[in-house]
Amino acid sequence: MLTKEQCYEQLLLGKTVKSESWLSPIRDKAGTRAQALNFPTAKQDDWRFTDLSPLFQHGFHPVDSYASVTLADIASLLIPGSIRLVFVDGCYASQLSDLEQAGAGVTVASLVEHSGDAQVEANFAQHALFDQDTFAALNTRFFEDGAFVHVTGETATPIHILNIATKRDTSSAIYPRCLVVMAANGRATVIEDYAGLNDGINFSNAVTEVVLNDDAQLQHVRVQREDKSAFHIGHCSVDAARGSVYTSTALAFGARVSRHDLHVTLRGEGAKVTLNGLALIGGRQIADTHTRIDHATPRCISHQLHKCIADGSAHAIFSGKIMVREGASGTDSAQSSRNLLLSGKAHIDTQPQLEIFNDDVSCKHGATIGQIDADALFFLKSRGLTEERARNLLTHAFAAEIIDMIPVPSLVESLGRTILERMNGNSAGGVSK
Repeated sequence: MLTKEQCYEQLLLGKTVKSESWLSPIRDKAGTRAQALNFPTAKQDDWRFTDLSPLFQHGFHPVDSYASVTLADIASLLIPGSIRLVFVDGCYASQLSDLEQAGAGVTVASLVEHSGDAQVEANFAQHALFDQDTFAALNTRFFEDGAFVHVTGETATPIHILNIATKRDTSSAIYPRCLVVMAANGRATVIEDYAGLNDGINFSNAVTEVVLNDDAQLQHVRVQREDKSAFHIGHCSVDAARGSVYTSTALAFGARVSRHDLHVTLRGEGAKVTLNGLALIGGRQIADTHTRIDHATPRCISHQLHKCIADGSAHAIFSGKIMVREGASGTDSAQSSRNLLLSGKAHIDTQPQLEIFNDDVSCKHGATIGQIDADALFFLKSRGLTEERARNLLTHAFAAEIIDMIPVPSLVESLGRTILERMNGNSAGGVSK
């Protein structure tokens, strides 16, 4: 087992990545910050519940060759009728992508190939700041390629960004990157999907930046379903302008240790954000979700519902902070954390927080942690269901409230099957072993 410092030093030995002239100074600055930082520890308040020590057992290396993946290999992950952008181990795979349905007003492309685009240069690394964020600094320094989405009109066709991690002979470090820019009055649905092929230990360090201009609307779905042995750290920063609407549904199913930081700034009057989240874990998995909603201007609305389901010896963490700044009068905000323990060894920490610096606001939050309702379980058993079947049915119903909010029926159906499969394979006491 490596020490924390040895594991981090090995990540810093990432290969040199080619850059456009405007990007080189950003990479250099990120590299300097990465050299000065290190992995966070439990002494830092935002990380006090998250045990990263399993990460240090592996010496992660940058990907230096890319696996050959076919459409047949990823057939079960595809969303019919979508605009599809595929990355394999962080590298753009044009042969697996399908951009034909991207009509007028919709750009879906490789970030590197559009590095000269004015929107890329204006927004890249301007929202997911890396000065004090170790993982954002590493990603900005070492990312190979990423997704660029620019919507100036309206599209009903979902945009599917599929990030595939493949089995490697050695532990691989992958740096997915995504930039979504919604022009004024733009409308779109973007699905950010992280999945693994076969068993394999890899470390995905993902960064996403989302920019919504005036009156834009974005449905953003994030699915993390990587291999049970993987490690996943994700960061998403959202900037919402006047009258914009941002709706997020974030799901965490996979990885030995996963973390998702979602920061939303409501900087324009009348902006609205809805955050829905679900962590479904078992075995020895750790899933950590940290959100921050920053009400920076008046008359903005935020609603949040996050659920955790933990079985086996799993540990789920939710920390949600709502900040209402001075002058942000008329703020309307509500936050709910609802959590389900399926075993006596599972553990859930939930920490809803409010920081309010204005009197003229309506803010509320609440949290619950409990087990399956005994009366509901008794009712189903009295109707002839076995206890295992009844427990699985109630657990699926608890999760389905979040899944059903996804505006893509085929994805809802696919994820529903995933939950049922995990529940049906749960007789040994763990959603993921």
